[in-house]
Amino acid sequence: MIYEKYNFSFDQHRGKDVILLRFENNQGLRKALRLRFPSAKWSSAKKSWYLPDLPVLRNKLNLQEKTAGKKKMRGIALQNQKAYSLMDQQLSLKAYSANTKRMYLAEFAHLLRLIKNYHVEQLTAKKLKDYFLYCLHQERMRERKLNGKINAIKFYFEQVLHRERMFFDIPRPKKPLRLPKKLSKAEVKKLFVETKNFKHIIAIKLCYGMGLRVSEVVRIKLEHIDSSRMLLLIVGAKGKRDRYVPLPESLLPLLRRYYQLYRPKEFLLEGQYGGAYSKGSVQQVFKKAMRKAGIKKNIGVHGLRHSYATHLLEAGADMRFIQEL
Repeated sequence: MIYEKYNFSFDQHRGKDVILLRFENNQGLRKALRLRFPSAKWSSAKKSWYLPDLPVLRNKLNLQEKTAGKKKMRGIALQNQKAYSLMDQQLSLKAYSANTKRMYLAEFAHLLRLIKNYHVEQLTAKKLKDYFLYCLHQERMRERKLNGKINAIKFYFEQVLHRERMFFDIPRPKKPLRLPKKLSKAEVKKLFVETKNFKHIIAIKLCYGMGLRVSEVVRIKLEHIDSSRMLLLIVGAKGKRDRYVPLPESLLPLLRRYYQLYRPKEFLLEGQYGGAYSKGSVQQVFKKAMRKAGIKKNIGVHGLRHSYATHLLEAGADMRFIQEL
C-alpha cells in the first residue's frame, strides 16, 4: 500500500475519533485500502473512507502520535493548563508506565477542574486535606482510589514543584485486607470448554497456566518464547523488571498450532490491525466465557493469576517457590 497517494486527517465520526483517508477515485487504490484494512468504512457525511483513530494504526500509517491535547484539558482553567502539561512532561521524563501516567494525569485533572480559576501552586496542605475529605465524603471514593489520588497530587508538588516531602503531611486511608478472588479448578475447566475461539483460549490459558498479568500476556512477542529451555521471557513487567516463567508442556503444542493458524508477525497475540492485542479485549473474552460457563462470581481476568497460585499451593508447591514465580 503506497501511503503517499492517500491524504490523512483526524476527525470525529458518530462520537468517536477517526482517521479520514481521501484519495483520487481510483479502483486500484480503493482495492489496496480494503485489502490492507478490511474494516475501513465509507462515510457519506464525511465523503471519505475512515478507520478508528488507534495508536497502532497511526504507527502503521506513519502518522504523528496522539498527544495530551485540548480534549484532556477540557474544563481546566487556562492558568492551570501549564501545570497539567508540566505534570505530563515530568511523568514522561521519569519513564512512568503508560497506565500510571494515565491514572496520575486523570486524578490531577480532577483537582484542576474542581478548583477552577484558583492557581494550583497556591494550594496549602489544609486546602488539599479539605479536597481529599471532599473526595471521601461527597464523591464517596474508596480507599484505593483515594490513595491513587494522593500519590498523583503528591507527585506534582514534590516532583514537579520540588516542594519538601514534609509539605505533604496527608494521612493515608487504611486499605481493607480482602482475600483475593479466585476460581476453583472445575470452574477454570468450564471456562476453557466454553471458549471456542482459538486465539481467545490461548489468551486465557496464558493468564492461568503461567499466572501472568493480562498486561504481560498481550506484550508477549514470538522472540520471548524459548521452547528449547521451556521458558517464557516476560519483558518490562511490574516495576519494569524482566523475569522468566516456566512454559508448561501442555501449552507448547497449542502455541505451535496457534502460530500455524494465525501466523503472527511480532506479538504472539495480535490485534485486528496488527500490533499487540488490547488488554480490554482479553478482559471482554474472560467476561464472555464467565457468562457462558454460568459462573456468577464477581471476578476479573486477574483472578486467573490468583487461581493459579492457589491451585499450585493446593497441589503441594512450596509457598516461597510460588512467591518467586
